[in-house]
Amino acid sequence: MVDHTLLKADAGQAAIIKLAEEAKEYGFASVCVNPVWVETAAQVLQGTPVKVCTVIGFPLGASAPEVKAFEAAHAIAQGAGEVDMVINIGALKDGNDALVQADIAGVVQAVSGKALVKVIIETCLLTEEEIVRVCKLSVEAGADFVKTSTGFSTGGATVEAVALMRKTVGPEVGVKASGGVRTLADAKAMIQAGATRLGTSAGVAIAQGQSGLNDY
Repeated sequence: MVDHTLLKADAGQAAIIKLAEEAKEYGFASVCVNPVWVETAAQVLQGTPVKVCTVIGFPLGASAPEVKAFEAAHAIAQGAGEVDMVINIGALKDGNDALVQADIAGVVQAVSGKALVKVIIETCLLTEEEIVRVCKLSVEAGADFVKTSTGFSTGGATVEAVALMRKTVGPEVGVKASGGVRTLADAKAMIQAGATRLGTSAGVAIAQGQSGLNDY
């Protein structure tokens, strides 16, 4: 259930390789890396069940829809099997639901069934009504998951947000909790609230039942 994550700007090749090796050792669902590291991670993980996940329009979600679609398609060509895209948060705030949905659908179409699409909605910036709206838009656009947070904004995942997202999308769509998931207790709380995937840099510590020192 863990997306073993390293999205820091100063992460280099050795750190990415270590991340991938840890993911193999602990049987994580994926590694989540910035797009420039997809090919490196894919080479390390070749022949294993661990997927390579990358981020699209990250972390602000303010790229043009065409850029997000291209970025997603390029990531798939490099070896990604999952993409986590950030919504157009400003458009959602403006009530421009058509643009938000089209933005998501563009990424879904760009990967054309070759990868899972997780939609990062950045719950810390949204009202409950906006969380419900964007979760519904994500489902309508064909996304596989909704995801709480980038981990780079004003807050991360909360149990309340995860529960609301699960209630909104129903049982068939995934919910990913990310940002602030540092301990085994955090992980259990998010899963109990309805999360089916956890994005965290503390995956090894969680797997060992320890407390991670920091999250992404």
